[in-house]
Amino acid sequence: MKKCLTILLLLPVISIYSQNIDINILKDINLNRNKQLDGIFRGITNSAAPVAYAVPVLLLGYGLMKKDSLTKQNALYIGTTVLSSEIISTILKYSVARPRPFVTYPFLEKVTSGGSPSFPSGHTSDAFALATSVSIAYPKWYVIIPSYAWAGAVGYSRMDLGVHYPSDVLAGAIIGAGSAYLCYKGQQWLHKKRKQ
Repeated sequence: MKKCLTILLLLPVISIYSQNIDINILKDINLNRNKQLDGIFRGITNSAAPVAYAVPVLLLGYGLMKKDSLTKQNALYIGTTVLSSEIISTILKYSVARPRPFVTYPFLEKVTSGGSPSFPSGHTSDAFALATSVSIAYPKWYVIIPSYAWAGAVGYSRMDLGVHYPSDVLAGAIIGAGSAYLCYKGQQWLHKKRKQ
């Protein structure tokens, strides 16, 4: 009981300390960025949703055209993962309703749009959902490395452009990767049920 009470009393202190770390990291990234790269980072950030949704659609089209059931199955898995991640992120965004960092800290330089609540980063969850599900479906180094490099760049771009805290990005990455893992396990469970 004493341990629980101590933890409860320390929660506000831990929360304030972690918020200070969050804003300090963001301030370093955003205010010390190379402004000549703003256009590149805007392009990377804007690629998150189109790429995350185009990949499963293109794979499904290819699978249908070639009558390749494995490709169709992978396309459905990847699409379900991205959609699941999007739903979880959106529910959390409006449940937590954390203000964007540039609203709370006006000294930050907002370089791209960011309208919905801040936590978690939807762009990052989309990117990591795609990177993880593609890596599970096609476990080759030449798929895994570029997928995660792109997803990491999307996450970094959200901080560089001043629209997300590091904790938003971290949560988005966890949600995206976690959705891919859970959808994969769900797919395995369904296959076992069908065989039985």
